[in-house]
Amino acid sequence: MDNFQALILGLVEGLTEYLPVSSTGHLLLAQRLMGIDSSTASDAFAICIQAGAILAVLGIYRQRVAQMVMGAVGRNEAGQRLLINLLSAFVPAAVLGLLLEKPIKKYLFGGDEWGLWPVVAAWFAGGMAILVVSLARRRRGTSPTTGFDLEQLTIRMALIVGFAQCIAMWPGVSRSLITIVGGVLVGLSLPAAVELSFLLGVITLTAATAYDALKHGPEMLATYGATPLLIGFGAAWLSAVLAVKWMVGYLKSHGMEIFGWYRVALAFVVAAWLLWPST
Repeated sequence: MDNFQALILGLVEGLTEYLPVSSTGHLLLAQRLMGIDSSTASDAFAICIQAGAILAVLGIYRQRVAQMVMGAVGRNEAGQRLLINLLSAFVPAAVLGLLLEKPIKKYLFGGDEWGLWPVVAAWFAGGMAILVVSLARRRRGTSPTTGFDLEQLTIRMALIVGFAQCIAMWPGVSRSLITIVGGVLVGLSLPAAVELSFLLGVITLTAATAYDALKHGPEMLATYGATPLLIGFGAAWLSAVLAVKWMVGYLKSHGMEIFGWYRVALAFVVAAWLLWPST
């Protein structure tokens, strides 16, 4: 992997990590297009540059993060309650992820078994789900701001979102999509569900990044070196800042249809490319 490839992967990671379009699916596609072979080192690289996207959300939501830090030491009741809810939502994916790590990577992550087809299927299914849910909300005349605030989240609601997050272990589904939809279905307003998705993502992605860095970091650094990793990290941070700020502003007055149409269109384009006869 050269520095330019690392830059592209970092930009793709940051732009897609928190949008409901699947960063994993986009990274697998980008690696395939640039001729980067699927390996333990390349998988670890894609996961470790998530740290840039995590840092972006920590900066944007620093007041909420500070509230939870104060809650952790018993000095902010609302922050303590939110932190407990987020940790409760994190547990299902953490347990299931450890149990199913090997089969998920073997069969679903763009290897020789199925290639990119699991991602294409997930893009299409997720896109159709967004369009169906958006159409139902429009017919009911539901505003994006209708629903509970994040402060009204309960442990029961958080656990439902947490179990829904497990579906996103299938690459292409999108962790952001599942947690946002899950948040809306348990009664949160769309802005609150988006914030929940972002904050839960910080915990989930931090755990995944730390786990892979400890397990495969030495092999990744031996294969690519430190410079591509730093470039990918920086690009992911910058592009995630831009993507998150745009999405928060956009969803205040719009629904999620644009992401549904994008996913469906992308699924058709990539499927056509995969089916195109090679010369």
